[in-house]
Amino acid sequence: MWTPALVLVLVLLSLDPLGAHQSKQNQSDEEEAGARKRKQPHILFILTDDQGFNDIGYHNPTLKTPTLDKLAAEGVTLENYYVQPICTPSRSQLITGRYQIHTGLQHSIIRPSQPSCLPPNMDTLPERLRQAGYSTHLVGKWHLGFYRKACLPTRKGFDSFFGSLTGSVNYYSYKSCDGPGLCGYDLHDGEGVAWGQEGRYSTNLYTQRARKILETHDPAGKPLFLLLSLQAVHTPLQTPKSYIYPYRDMANVARRKFAAMVSTVDEAVRNVTYALRKYGYYRNSVIIFSTDNGAQPFTGGSNWPLRGRKGTYWEGGIRGVGFVHSPLLRRRRRVSKALLHITDWFPTLVGLAGGNISQSQGLDGFDVWPTLSEGKDSPRQEILHNIDPLHRPLVQPEDWDPPTPEASGSKLKVPAFKKPKKKKIPKQQPKQKSPFKLMATKKSKPKLKSKPKLKPLKKSKLKFKLKAKVNPHSRRPVLKVHYSGSPVGSPTPHPKPKKLHIPKRSKSRRNRVTTQNRNPLRSRAPQPKSKRQLKKIPLESGEKHQNISHPVPQESLQPPQSVWDTSVQASIRAGDWKLLTGYPGHGDWVPLQVLPTLPGRWWNLERDISSLHTPSTLKNIWLFNITADPCERQDLADQRPDVVRHLLGRLAYYNQTAVPVHFPPDDPRADPNQHGGAWVPWVDEEEDEDEKYQGVYKKGRPSKKKMKKKCRLCKLQSFFLKLNTGMMSNRI
Repeated sequence: MWTPALVLVLVLLSLDPLGAHQSKQNQSDEEEAGARKRKQPHILFILTDDQGFNDIGYHNPTLKTPTLDKLAAEGVTLENYYVQPICTPSRSQLITGRYQIHTGLQHSIIRPSQPSCLPPNMDTLPERLRQAGYSTHLVGKWHLGFYRKACLPTRKGFDSFFGSLTGSVNYYSYKSCDGPGLCGYDLHDGEGVAWGQEGRYSTNLYTQRARKILETHDPAGKPLFLLLSLQAVHTPLQTPKSYIYPYRDMANVARRKFAAMVSTVDEAVRNVTYALRKYGYYRNSVIIFSTDNGAQPFTGGSNWPLRGRKGTYWEGGIRGVGFVHSPLLRRRRRVSKALLHITDWFPTLVGLAGGNISQSQGLDGFDVWPTLSEGKDSPRQEILHNIDPLHRPLVQPEDWDPPTPEASGSKLKVPAFKKPKKKKIPKQQPKQKSPFKLMATKKSKPKLKSKPKLKPLKKSKLKFKLKAKVNPHSRRPVLKVHYSGSPVGSPTPHPKPKKLHIPKRSKSRRNRVTTQNRNPLRSRAPQPKSKRQLKKIPLESGEKHQNISHPVPQESLQPPQSVWDTSVQASIRAGDWKLLTGYPGHGDWVPLQVLPTLPGRWWNLERDISSLHTPSTLKNIWLFNITADPCERQDLADQRPDVVRHLLGRLAYYNQTAVPVHFPPDDPRADPNQHGGAWVPWVDEEEDEDEKYQGVYKKGRPSKKKMKKKCRLCKLQSFFLKLNTGMMSNRI
């Protein structure tokens, strides 16, 4: 007979294989999880501010950056890498992986008093990394809005934050000003103000915090993402005297201080990378170094030999210095000329972290890790630099005289408008000063019709252009395909843009090229009857083009107007080609020996200095073969109208997906004097700002009764609102 003890033993033996199988499965799951954690690299992203193409040692040996030079030489140097021309757009595209036309930040920067920040429902890079198991930290500059607590870095995916919220602070006192007279303390730890740090140099302070994070974190337990967003080398030009001494032979005072600040950055990178090695991160780490935009030559920076400066869409404003250093790279010690953009870091880093990129809808970036690590071809063939419908010339080209030196001031009410007044076009000025005003005061348009001071045809042109400008993101079928259509005619549907011909010009009119460039609208009215068909030439071209420096007839660019309003500031790169429309910004080549001293305050320098332009540069379309001509010295728009037409079509395509521009006026509640002397969030979470303000382009048309009532009750407030918006539309 079977004893109870024997039966129990047999039962246990029969269950043992199942238990052993489960234990093996659990063990294998733990091993897979451990292997995945070991594969997840630690990520150190170092972002500098306003460091130009010529502001690093491996491009300019006069600057002493041995650490940066060594890291770049042992890794992959990025020589075809693009950022945005100013701070907020670059940082928003790094954090979201999306073009600024998809975040509503197309225009300018987020100023301290503006109730604006990243879209609330858009995922961010630190959020995706945190979902993948990372510990995320931000040290340094934020500059992506803070009017609500929901806009703070700790609410956007970072576990910790230590740094400044605004765009520019004093390196020692941490005082930040939004123009003269509106200043406050700006140094924060988490969601609170970090008082008591005055007198400590910000670059050194941020470096110490970064090293403390590396020291206290366990590299074996959890992967780390550290964004070290240094304030340097942004103005004000402040640095310890010991860093200035090696550059004592530089005659340019601003350049001397700027070079010293670059050296502080190099030392900060040396200290942080030393900590990576000391605390066991380095062997499984990826170090990325990048600037956020080009340099400002008027404050000591240099983009030489590239054209333009910070705030412009010339190469000097958007081609960034950058490199990747990592023991995980399969092919190191090389220079990469693959086309890369700052939006590519989002999917690249999420992919490295083992995250799911498909969860982030609408990304404009590409996973370029195979390009960086193995030298494969870049998946990116095109970059939309931006479409900014608010950035318009101060004076519309009805009689477009070259701007006077006063036109570069801080306000739009400048003596530059006196010339058009003599020609009896005063009604155009309010429409051009403030796109915000255009939407709220459409009733001013019939006034142009009622006064026969201008030719009727040209009035209808202006009216149609302004209508397209008011709502460039409209989903209506007509504007959706043709954006603003041809400026000639009425808002009714225009002819199909199939006949893209280039009219011939007689030799007798060659001496009038400058006049045509100054007056694009006038040049469109007399359409010559003689036309010639365009030659079909492949778009992608790597050939060297001949040096062509003669003026470009403006009439040759008429046909693309039916596809895209070329007065809108926009820029796109496709393959070798780069197209710019509207006013790209200050486009000179600035050598190092120019401007020995600072010409003015920094907030004036970050605006368009259009007075330096000659009448021949006041045109609407530029085309360059960047591969053959990286310094943008030969405009090929007249020689390759087929490429121009194709790229204008691409701009129209991208514009169909754009969201309305969000550029609200200043909120007086942001005044630091109302918050203990510091810049802090000032809008309650319960307050519904979306209903109060819809961005620059408001939905619907306000009734006349409401408008009259508003003007009666708050005429003074309306005046300052329009004045502020006009000033900001000309900023940067």
